Amino acid sequence: MSQLYGESHRALQMAFDTRSLADRLEEMIVKPEIDDISKAVIESRDMFFLSTIDHNGRPTVSYKGGTPGFVKVMDATTIVFPSYDGNGMYLSMGNITNNPEIGILFIDFERPFRLRLQGRAEVVVSGPEVALFKDAEMAVKVTVRETWMNCPRYVHRYQKVEASRYAPGVEPETPFCEWKRIDLMQDVVRKSEHEIAEKMGTTTIEDWMGKVLTGDKGV
Repeated sequence: MSQLYGESHRALQMAFDTRSLADRLEEMIVKPEIDDISKAVIESRDMFFLSTIDHNGRPTVSYKGGTPGFVKVMDATTIVFPSYDGNGMYLSMGNITNNPEIGILFIDFERPFRLRLQGRAEVVVSGPEVALFKDAEMAVKVTVRETWMNCPRYVHRYQKVEASRYAPGVEPETPFCEWKRIDLMQDVVRKSEHEIAEKMGTTTIEDWMGKVLTGDKGV
């Protein structure tokens, strides 16, 4: 019995005459653990897309970035990745706390190569998992259920220009978040962030958006 397909998938497979193909692919590529190839791909990535489910049952997707190796394969059924300082909304972490079911898409745009992973996640707020990562606020521990390689046919080939200076480890000291210097944010950012912004000097939303729209490296 398939663990991957439900009635709606089967209905479409029957309608388009792909059920046998779908079954063969599940037999060949879907695995309940991380093999050596998948481990190498995961630990070489500097970004991935994370899918979580919110409190209304709606799927959401988030980009997560770091330096190569910021997702660590602990064993054949466990990965850990950091949660860095963000916008304070904690959408992904809050979603995981409420519903541990997640999906992850890893992409190597240069080869190209795609790897999908399904699992159950746990937010870790302190301890050795968090200590694995420079500047991490929290960590996410994922118990892997399935992994499989996707066909790279429609993946466009891109090359990395440069790493984000905000990814912990790129610079000796991770720079302060530029948008937290916006004057309209000073009454709601954390006290420690407000003090840094005051020391560095505040900016306006117009100036910050101008940098975003022109691709300024400072943002």
